[in-house]
Amino acid sequence: MTEVAHGTLLLVESNTTGTGRLFARCARDLGIEPVLVTADPGRYPYVALDGVRTECVDTSDGEAVLVAARRIAATAPVLGVTSSSEYYIVTAAATARMLGLPGPGEEAVRACRDKSVQRRRLAEAGMPQPRHEVVHDVAGAVAAARRIGFPVVLKPAQGSGSLGVRACADEEQTTRHASVLTAATVNERGVAVPPDVLVEQLLPGQEFSVEVFGGRAIAVVVKHLGEPPVFVETGHDVPAAVPPARGALLRESAERAAAVLGLGWGAVHVELRLDGDRPTVIEVNPRLAGGMIPDLVRRTSGVDLVADQVRAAVGLDPAGITGPRAGAAAIRFLTADRDAVLGGTDLTDVLLTAVREVPGVVDAVLYAAEGTRVAPATDFRGRVGHVIAEAATGPAAARGAERGRTLLSRSLRAVSG
Repeated sequence: MTEVAHGTLLLVESNTTGTGRLFARCARDLGIEPVLVTADPGRYPYVALDGVRTECVDTSDGEAVLVAARRIAATAPVLGVTSSSEYYIVTAAATARMLGLPGPGEEAVRACRDKSVQRRRLAEAGMPQPRHEVVHDVAGAVAAARRIGFPVVLKPAQGSGSLGVRACADEEQTTRHASVLTAATVNERGVAVPPDVLVEQLLPGQEFSVEVFGGRAIAVVVKHLGEPPVFVETGHDVPAAVPPARGALLRESAERAAAVLGLGWGAVHVELRLDGDRPTVIEVNPRLAGGMIPDLVRRTSGVDLVADQVRAAVGLDPAGITGPRAGAAAIRFLTADRDAVLGGTDLTDVLLTAVREVPGVVDAVLYAAEGTRVAPATDFRGRVGHVIAEAATGPAAARGAERGRTLLSRSLRAVSG
C-alpha cells in the first residue's frame, strides 16, 4: 500500500499509561492529525502537553461517536478510527465499519470482550482452557467454586487490565469477592457492565503472553506476577527464555486462539500458562499489550507494534523492522509493599540518576509526584514506576532491571496510620 494523504485519525478515548500518547505521535509521524474523541480531555495530561486536538463526545454512546466522526469528516478526511483503550475498541470498530474504514470485525471484538462468550468459542474449538463457569450472583459463584475446586479465580466477564481479578481459597473469600463483582454496575471508566462473573480454575505453571499481529505471533513474553490473591504484573522479559519447542507451542496456541475468535486484523494480546508442554489459554485481548510490552518488543525485534497498529488503522501495511535490536529486554515495576509516601524531589532525582547508571538500564521513570501517598498494589494502577534494561542475554537484562528497581524502591518512605 502507498502512504496516506493528509487527513485525520480518530482515537476513541485512550489508555492512561502511555500508549495513547504514542498513538497520537505515530499518527503525526505519518503526516496525519490525531483527534482524540473523549468525554473528558482532562483525564489525559498528554493532550495539553502535546497539543492534541480533542472532540468532546459522550463516548459511552456509539451513535454520538459516529455523529462526531461524520462531523469531523466534513472538514477533513477521516482516514481511520481506533482506540488504545480496551473499553472502547468495540465502539471504534463499529465506527470504522460504518465509515467504510479499516479495522477489526466488530462482532469478533465484541464477542472477545465478553470473556464468557470468548470462553465458549474457544471451548467449541477444543482449545485447552481452565475449567470455568459463568455466574450472575453470589450463590452461583460459591456453587461453581465448589464444583471446580478451590482455589479458584474470580473475574468480571468484561474487565480489563486484571481489574477485579482475584484468587479465592475458600467459600468465605469467594462470597466476599463475588459480592463486590456482582454489585458493580459500571467499570472504572463509568461504562455500564453486566453482573456476569467468571469462576475459573487456578492453573499451575509459568505465565506468558504472546503478542500477535495480523494473525502472526511476533513475540513470546515471560510475565512476572505479584503475590496472590491478586495478579499484579510486576515485570516482563522479552524474549521468553524457553526451549524452542515450548516457544513454538506457545506461538501456535496463541495464533490458533486469535484465528478461532476471528481476530486476524491488527494486534492481539494472548495470555497463557505453560505447565510442562501444555499451553492453556488464560484469555485473549483484542488489543495491544499494556505494561510497556510493545516497547520491549520494539527494543528486541525492531518491530514497532504501536506504529503498526496506527498504520493498520489508516490502511497501511506494517513497517517491518524499523530499528536496532537488543538481545533481550526486561522491565520491572516499582510497587509498595506497605503504605508509603514518595520521597522528596532531591531524593528521587538522585535515585533516578543512580538507577540510570546501572549497567544495562535504558529507562527509569516514576509515575507519581513528590509526596504522593501510595498503597500496596492490587492492580496495575498501583504501580509507581518502572525500570527497563537491555542486555545480550535475558538473565543479564533481568538482573539490570531488578537492580534498578531495588535502587528505585528507596524513593518510597514507609508511613503508619
